[in-house]
Order: sequence, then structure tokens, then C-alpha cells
Amino acid sequence: MNDALSNQDALKKSGAEHVFMHSAPYGALAHDAAKKILVEGDGIWVTDVDGNRYIDALAGLWLVNVGHGRAEIGEAIGRQASSLAYASSTAATTIPAIQLAALAPGDQNTAFFCSGGSEAIESAIKIARQYHYHRGQPKRQKIIGRRGSYHGGTYAAMSVSGTRPTSDPYHSPFMPGVLHASPPSCYRCDFRATFPACDLLCADQIGQMIAYENPETVAAVIAEPISASNGIVVPPEGYWPRLREICDTHGVLLITDEVINGFGRTGRMFASEHFGVAGDLLTMAKGLTSGYVPMGGVMCRPHVVEAFADENTLSHLLTYGGHPVAAAAALANLDIIEREDLVGNAERMGARLLAGLEDLRAKHPNVGDVRGLGLIAGLEVVRDRDTREKFDEKGPELKALSDGLRNRGLLTRAGTILNLCPPLCITADEVDQIVDIVDGALSDLEAASG
Repeated sequence: MNDALSNQDALKKSGAEHVFMHSAPYGALAHDAAKKILVEGDGIWVTDVDGNRYIDALAGLWLVNVGHGRAEIGEAIGRQASSLAYASSTAATTIPAIQLAALAPGDQNTAFFCSGGSEAIESAIKIARQYHYHRGQPKRQKIIGRRGSYHGGTYAAMSVSGTRPTSDPYHSPFMPGVLHASPPSCYRCDFRATFPACDLLCADQIGQMIAYENPETVAAVIAEPISASNGIVVPPEGYWPRLREICDTHGVLLITDEVINGFGRTGRMFASEHFGVAGDLLTMAKGLTSGYVPMGGVMCRPHVVEAFADENTLSHLLTYGGHPVAAAAALANLDIIEREDLVGNAERMGARLLAGLEDLRAKHPNVGDVRGLGLIAGLEVVRDRDTREKFDEKGPELKALSDGLRNRGLLTRAGTILNLCPPLCITADEVDQIVDIVDGALSDLEAASG
């Protein structure tokens, strides 16, 4: 190590000056206690430069599915890098890329590989629009997303995301031809309706939008099976089959965004399996490699890729698409998921986590709702349970909650929604530790709110 960075204080000072952390002000490392210099990971645990050990309750950023410190993934990366580190995806493919594509779910069996989730969304939009072009419907350009959903930080991905309040001040105007519908959030329904009496108004609204816009101008609907950014919104029964029916009726492609949901997170390999629905395109990243190296992709069903046969070239390329080292890491990662039954463990430990959180709802009056599926869970805190009034995101109550979690050794995102999305290798004892920590932090919130 550089002598100038051999002590912790110098390291922190250098990091604050020279590393522009994402979604943070410059120099955040120097004054924000939530920002860490991490040096080691093992299972669900991470250790910072000061020797403090934390439960990584967000699996890094919703992605370290197999857990930290998996030497076999590092070894697979090293072997492939030593053999063939790179091949241009426009001129060649590689053995690990072919092997990885062959593991596709159901008939979503042709892969376009890229470097991450945002690129996967951009690629899916390009594929969807060109699909319609090659089928003689060049006006099918519009994309329908949902309010509150997050699909990525690049331009098209940001445009189809339903996060305008945070992105509009800096990045508008967005891509034209994008519309947003209501999310399937029963706890905070846009229609002030109650399921099942609502008869899935949130799904039918999308059908109404397609009809109003003229179906021959709409290319695709994009949605996450379970929306993390919307507060871990699990849709009501029947929502996804209704959405699939609407898209089929109007000749619109359905893009299932499994970037966060996929690779065992929900207790199934892909969350869409819970709902008996397959998208025409499936976007993936994150848990594909558990974050050991960047990789993403779009899985396409046969009728989609058949539109690109003969002279109908896909007008899209990415330098790192199908990177052989990333593909090798993904294969090693998926081998761990299968060998250790991490999908089944996510189902079992997820049920235990949700049961523990439900016990906390009974104990703490500021817990408004608990929701999730498998090991993606959300606890919504409210000022008043009856009115569902929210806390101020910058107020002392949510700061007390966040500080209480971190001070007790748990790292995650905690605002109005406390997100819990630990690695899938978690044990029952570790689940119980999470619940105990959340219990204490909720008491801190209550003390701050009087």
C-alpha cells in the first residue's frame, strides 16, 4: 500500500477527497457516519476499516445473493481471466457465455448480455422497439412504466422509471413516448380502493392507457414483479395474469424487470414464477453474479428473437456484452445457488423474517405495514397507524431509526420503508439477530417521536 495511505485517518481523508461516492455529496465519507470503508466480507457479514462488523441486510445493493467471501467465484474469475479475458461480442462469443445462456428459464431462452441492470433495461427497450419495426409497425415506440418503480440510472432506464420527483430537477427532459401508471400498492392505493373489491383497477388502468394512446403506438409495458423502490410492493393476486392478458390483447410486449427479484431472492429462481407469468423479455443483473463482477442481460422468448432473423440485424452493441470473465463468475455463482439450495433457504428464512417483523408490528405502534416475499422484505413506519401519516424523511424520527440500526451493527436503507434484503445464505439465528436489532431501533424511533 502507498505509505501515505498506510494509516486509517489518511485513508479516510484520501477517500473523502478522491472518491465521488454515488448518490452522495462530495466528501460524504468524511462527515456521514453511514458511509463506510469496507475491507472484508463473510456470508452476511462485512467488516469496515475500523474493525467494526455489520450484518449486510441489503446484500450490498440487493445483489450479494450467495454471500460475501466466496472463494470459488474468485477462483473461476482467475481461471477465465488467465485463459481468455475478453472477446468482442460483435465478432465472437465464448464458451462460458454459451453455457450461461443455456441456463435460461422456460422459453426465455435467448440471451443478450451486458454489464448491469441499467444496460439491461436500455437493451430491452431497444429490442422491443426494433421488434415492432421489423414486424412492420414502426410507430410502436411508447413505453409504459409505473410510478415509483426504479429501472436504472442511464437515460432510457431513468426515463421509464417512475422516480420523477428525484430525477426531474436535474435530468429532464426525459425520453419522449414514456407514460406511467399506478403501482399495485394495496397499502397506499392510488384509487383509495380495497382489494379484491377494486377488481384490479391498477392493472386495468394500463389497458386503458394503451387504448387511449392507440395500441399501434405502444411498444412495451415494463414492471418489476415485486417493486423494491416502491417500498417492497407485492402485487395482489391476479394482477400479473391480468397484465399479461392486457399486453397480449393489444400486441404489446411485456418486460419483466427481475434485476433485483431474480436468482432466488423471493424463494423462486425468478419472482415472476410466483405469479405464473412470463415476460416477453426478462431483464436481469445483480444476483446473476452476486456482484462479484458486473454483468446483466435480457432473456428473450422465441417470438421476439425470430423478428431479428435473416437481414433484420439488432441495431445495438456494448463493448463488454457477454464478457467471458463475468460469465464464468455467473456460472460459479449459479452453481452455489443450486448446490446449497439457496432458493429454498430464501423461502424458509424469508418466512421466518416476515413472521418476526409481524411480531414487531404487534409490539410497535409506529409499524404501519409489513410486506415481502422470500428474502425481500419491507417494514413501513408511520406517524399514525390509523391515518397512515408518514414521517418526514429528514426528520429526527427516521434518523433515530437509521442510527439505531447502524449502532447495533446492521447496514441497510431505512427511511419511511425499512428494507431488509440479506444474502440468501442467512441462517435462522442471523434472521433472529436482524429482528432483534430492528426491535431496538424501532424503540429509538418511538423515543424520538415522543
